[in-house]
Parts: sequence; structure tokens; C-alpha cells
Amino acid sequence: MPEKAPLETVRLDKWLWAARCYKTRGLATEACTAGHVKVNGESAKPAKSVRPGDEIHVRISGWTRILVVVGLSDRRGPATVARELYEDRSPPPPPRDESMPALPQRERGAGRPSKRERRKIEDLRGF
Repeated sequence: MPEKAPLETVRLDKWLWAARCYKTRGLATEACTAGHVKVNGESAKPAKSVRPGDEIHVRISGWTRILVVVGLSDRRGPATVARELYEDRSPPPPPRDESMPALPQRERGAGRPSKRERRKIEDLRGF
């Protein structure tokens, strides 16, 4: 069996999927189409070719990750291999807003809340 030649370029959606930025290739395609992904400062379509050295800005859940392409892959592998595909230059994620108290948790096995408990829960949540 002949040896496979090393990749020179890979489709953006495939690379985002292989680098584990998105769980499925379809989600990566949707993000590119929606304009949440920029390559070298420009919005990119899913079929854009990615090369080592390209800088990719990916907006995920309101937080922008800045990734520099180091390696190419068109197959999804383990997370340890995926981390070798990019250099992460993202700023740290924004701190969690701790001014809001955590929602109270019911004890496991306590059953359904009563009507009175449900009303208290709704009041806490602001419904």
C-alpha cells in the first residue's frame, strides 16, 4: 500500500472538527456560514483552505479563541493529537460572574417539588 503524502491544505470545516473546536463537522460548517470563524482576519466559508501559519479566530459561546495552525489533519482523533494541530493564543476566558448566587439544588431522591416549593423556586429564578 503506497504511503499517503503529507497534507498541504485542509478545508476549514474539516480542520475545526479535527482540532475539536466543534463536536461535529456540521456544527463547524454552520459556524463558518454564520460568520463566527475568521481566517487571517477575514470571514471564511467552510471550504476555505487552511495552511500552517494561518491565524483562526473562532467564536464559541460568546468567547473568542485565537488559534494558530501548526499541523493539518482531516480526521478527528484523540484530544491529545488534536492539541498538536494548533497553538492557542487566546486570552483567558472572562471570569464567571459570582455576584449572582448559585441556584439552589434539591437533594437527590427528594422527589418532585410541591406546589409551594415550585413557587419559591420560580420566585428565585424571577419567573
